[in-house]
Amino acid sequence: MSRTYTLTLSCPQRSGIVHAVSTFLFENACDIEEHQQFDDALGREFFQRTSFSSASTGVADLSEKFQNLAEKFSMTYTFTGDARPRALVMVSRMGHCLNDLIFRWRAEILGAELVAVVSNHEDLRPMAEAAGLPFLHVPVTAGAKGDAEARLFEICEEFDVDLVVLARYMQVLSDDACRRLHGRAINIHHSFLPGFKGAKPYHQAFDRGVKQVGATAHYVTPDLDEGPIIEQEVIRIDHSFDPQRLATVGQDAEALALSRAVRWHCENRVLLHGSRTVVFK
Repeated sequence: MSRTYTLTLSCPQRSGIVHAVSTFLFENACDIEEHQQFDDALGREFFQRTSFSSASTGVADLSEKFQNLAEKFSMTYTFTGDARPRALVMVSRMGHCLNDLIFRWRAEILGAELVAVVSNHEDLRPMAEAAGLPFLHVPVTAGAKGDAEARLFEICEEFDVDLVVLARYMQVLSDDACRRLHGRAINIHHSFLPGFKGAKPYHQAFDRGVKQVGATAHYVTPDLDEGPIIEQEVIRIDHSFDPQRLATVGQDAEALALSRAVRWHCENRVLLHGSRTVVFK
């Protein structure tokens, strides 16, 4: 039976890359189904995502055979199969992003397999358990943050987690935790940052008469809310929106941006490019 695989790669620009990769796939009885590429003219870097099917090979075999070609072109590459990445969702008290992720997961359009919900509060336990997801309460107290993060990584190991999704989790991860989760943790925040920091950002936005509400989904890094951006959503508003309506529209934007970022990551459509990303939609 034929299975679907994805190859993602990056390397310095030079001629012959696409031809070499296509020839390799043909010679290994692989049928290309989707191909996208990007040449960064400024950085002289090449990026590629190729989805293909094969009935005669597997990820480990392909990776081993591809090694010589990768060395020739100085490639960083990854072959992945069609199994859905296992995602752990972290939340606090706001449930709009979790609710949207659960809906898309149940509809099988999220690209990820949700495996558990972790929270520093009990508020969203009913939502998680109603969806059949284990809910694990990991309180975060002053002076014991390290213990909470140690428990988080125990849970990640227990549930064989591939991706951590911070769905309005209102705790800042330590630099060490961010480094351990490099490239496999996604956060969401309103796009008013850094313009409106601190408490009540939507009240601050209302006072300034903003005309757009947005949200940003990005990879988690030690630089708070400044990781490589995967997706942004913007919704236009006008003078009639009070702070409560602004917050409601903002929650819609957050849910949309986060779900797209999760899906694109899980479909291997996001390639890290320094402080930026290349996203093959």
